[in-house]
Amino acid sequence: MNKFHFSALGSVFILVLLLAACGTGATQVKPQPTVVISKSFQSQLSPIPSPATYRCGAWSSENTPSPNSTNTIYARITKNLKPVSGVTASAVAHFQSFDQPLNQTPASDSGGYVTFTLPLQGHQPANVPATVDVTFTHLPGGTLHCTPAFFTPV
Repeated sequence: MNKFHFSALGSVFILVLLLAACGTGATQVKPQPTVVISKSFQSQLSPIPSPATYRCGAWSSENTPSPNSTNTIYARITKNLKPVSGVTASAVAHFQSFDQPLNQTPASDSGGYVTFTLPLQGHQPANVPATVDVTFTHLPGGTLHCTPAFFTPV
């Protein structure tokens, strides 16, 4: 009978603890005011900016080359979305421990494209991204820096 008394008392104690733990701790959520947008909202928008006259971008022929391979870097320049020929470009590869200027300085072809050859020679560790900046020079207004090319040796 003593065992029953302690078991029942223990069960009641555990039940009281569970009820206390499950008590209401929540607070009442206050309603938020309703947002109303007037019809004149669209007339308050600022105008959409015009695209840049000159644009360029660069990319890699291989996004996951082997560390000792040769990668080709391409870039293209346009003026008002049309290719620009005869513009000189330069490029710099950014490896983990140093920057390497690429020796070629090609001029863009009739499609606005330039090509650079980049021998990796194990300069970039596997699984570490590298980037290449391409810059077009001798444009009205100065130079144009392209969106960088990138690759990760594997």
